[in-house]
Amino acid sequence: MIDFEITTPEKTIYKDRIDLAVIPTKDGEITVLPNHIPLISILVPAGELRLKKGTEEILIMISGGFLEVQKENKIIILADTAERAEDIDEIRAEEARKKAEKLLEEKREDVEIADLKATLAQSLMRLKIVKKHQTKKKRF
Repeated sequence: MIDFEITTPEKTIYKDRIDLAVIPTKDGEITVLPNHIPLISILVPAGELRLKKGTEEILIMISGGFLEVQKENKIIILADTAERAEDIDEIRAEEARKKAEKLLEEKREDVEIADLKATLAQSLMRLKIVKKHQTKKKRF
């Protein structure tokens, strides 16, 4: 088992013992199992974090931040933002996606393109995760 914790500046999103974690880092997706070597990495601007605890799969949308895998089977993630799949508001994510796409199409000078692309990526990731979570719930 691995002691796992993911925290944002606002709150701790998830803290528990897990069997494994699949984490999207800037160098690619990594799977952390018990007794993994220690490492530090940067997280992607918008990605899907998958945790396994027994037969349960926990999905979390993360954006930015850092990962630390410590000795003694411990993972700490400090994320800029993170949302568990069941907490994602699909309507709000869809509205954010549409707004970002519209502003990108307009090519307005008063809008930071990089920020819009990051917002769009985060919205798309939220939608992907919430749809995956809904599909998973329907199977059971």
